[in-house]
Amino acid sequence: VTTSNGSLRLIARRRAQRSQHGRTMAEDEVNPHLEELDAELQELLTANEALQCENELFESYLARVNPGLLSEDDDPTAGMGRKKQSSSKRTLTAEQKHDLALQEVEDFREQIEETRKKSDRLLDDLKAHMEECDMRIAEIKKEAYEFKRDIVVGAENFRTGKTAAEKVVRYMEDKQRTKGAAIEKLRLKNTTLKTQIQKIEQQLQLKEEMGEVLHVIDFDQLKIENQQYLEKIEERNTELLRLKLTTGNTVQTLNTLKRKLRNLTAESEWLKHEITQRKDSISKVTDEISRVELEKKHAEQFNRKLKRETGGENNMPQVLDYVAQKAELYELEKDIKNWERKVEIAEIEYRRQRTNAHRIRMSEM
Repeated sequence: VTTSNGSLRLIARRRAQRSQHGRTMAEDEVNPHLEELDAELQELLTANEALQCENELFESYLARVNPGLLSEDDDPTAGMGRKKQSSSKRTLTAEQKHDLALQEVEDFREQIEETRKKSDRLLDDLKAHMEECDMRIAEIKKEAYEFKRDIVVGAENFRTGKTAAEKVVRYMEDKQRTKGAAIEKLRLKNTTLKTQIQKIEQQLQLKEEMGEVLHVIDFDQLKIENQQYLEKIEERNTELLRLKLTTGNTVQTLNTLKRKLRNLTAESEWLKHEITQRKDSISKVTDEISRVELEKKHAEQFNRKLKRETGGENNMPQVLDYVAQKAELYELEKDIKNWERKVEIAEIEYRRQRTNAHRIRMSEM
């Protein structure tokens, strides 16, 4: 039984391997065919999307040019024979498709431009209304504040607590006069604007009658001139940027030079102060020299006077004699000091001996 079970398992395993091998070979044969079909499907989908876009474009063109033909095409029962007869006529060439596409693009551009203009006008109107509302709100707030200040608080009687009617009437009359003046001012402004509009319309009508209305060529010329002016503006902007950079560098250099100038100015002020002090010192020294020279002159005069009084230079003592006498005087003063010291010592010894003798006498008694 065990041998038969093992044989059965072996046979089943071999059959499974064979069936798996067969499926693998079949998949290998089918896979290339599936890839080709997938590629063809993608191409057909892309072509279908392109045809759908063309159909939408042609339907838009027919809806704009001939809506009746488009309504007949939408009816499945009407015009079947005519469709079959004119199917060849409705086949468009690439050039015709290109022209239709260009017309639709131009139409879309015009619609976009018209929508943009309408949106701009609507936006301007809304902005004007918002500004008018803001101005009106500000005016109402101002009027409410003035009414509260002048009537609710200012016109109230402190004793009775009631509002004075005269002040209310006067306030309303002032407001009416102010509004009337504003209305008159706006009416005059409106009249002026209408006059200006009439003048501009007359000038435009006169130009149209004289044949000065701009044509397509004039617009092309204006576009060319506008492009030239834009290029010149770009060049001027580039030049302006370069000049700004140069100005920035110049300003930096100027600031550096200003700092150096401030330092040099401070140093110059210090040097001026130092020079002034030196001049004062020189002036003082000069005065001192003059004073010394004057004293020298006086001393010389006094010296000459003394020489005349003493009878000449022969009776005057010599310098060496003076030095010798001065040295001798110094030695004598030194000897005097020594002798004075010795005397002091002797007196001290005398007093000590006298005290001892006194003690001896006292002991003998």
